[in-house]
This record gives sequence, structure tokens and C-alpha cells, in this order.
Amino acid sequence: MAVQLIDTSVLIDVQRGALPLEPLVTEGKVISVISVSELLHGVHRADNASRRLRREAVVEQILGAVEQVPIDSEVARVHASVWAGLQDSGEIIQAHDLWIAATALTHGLQLVTTNVRHFERVPGLSLLAMRSSQSS
Repeated sequence: MAVQLIDTSVLIDVQRGALPLEPLVTEGKVISVISVSELLHGVHRADNASRRLRREAVVEQILGAVEQVPIDSEVARVHASVWAGLQDSGEIIQAHDLWIAATALTHGLQLVTTNVRHFERVPGLSLLAMRSSQSS
């Protein structure tokens, strides 16, 4: 099985209790440092102390269990190329998602996401759709 990069959308569903964490922390699963930032942003943006503590507990559990893939110059090169191509075709995606896609492409990782429709705009990106228990 190929190594899989877990998208933030999946991790947010874990945080919300819509998906279990255990299958995502097995060998062969990694996350981007961009997802780390997005998850921590959610902790900081919690609207009350109780929610902040719950989010922080889940995020720290994820960070302790899953290897994080850094952004380096190779990822930046792929990012710039994909960004230019998407911009030329009018198919641009959100900035953080573009970094996650570039990370997956650079390292030959399959991207596991609940947002396939969004990421399918990226040429050559291997995608696996994940559905939460709250999806219809």
C-alpha cells in the first residue's frame, strides 16, 4: 500500500467525532505541516474554553501519533508549478490546499480527503475519498 497523506478535512472530521482516529494513525499515514497549522488554528479559534480544551486534546493526540511532512524547496517548486498551471486554467484552489497537494505530488503520496471535488482540479494527484459518518 502506498503512503497516504491525510488532508485536514479528514482530521477535522476526527476532531468532530465523525471519523475514528485509529485507522488514520497506522503506519503509512502522514500529514502535512500545513494541516498541523490548520488544526492548531482551529484550537486557537475555539469560541469557549471547553471547546478549546477538547480540540487541543484531539490535535495533540493526532500530532503525537502521525508523522508530519515538512515543506521544503522541492515542495515549493512543485507548488509554484501547480499554482501557475491552475491559475492559467482558471481552476485555482485554496492556498493551504495547494500546499497540501504539492506535498503529496512531491513525495508520491496518495491524498486522503473528504473534499475530492476540490482536489481533483490538481493534475496528477492521486486521491482517495473519505466519507465521515455524518456525510449523507
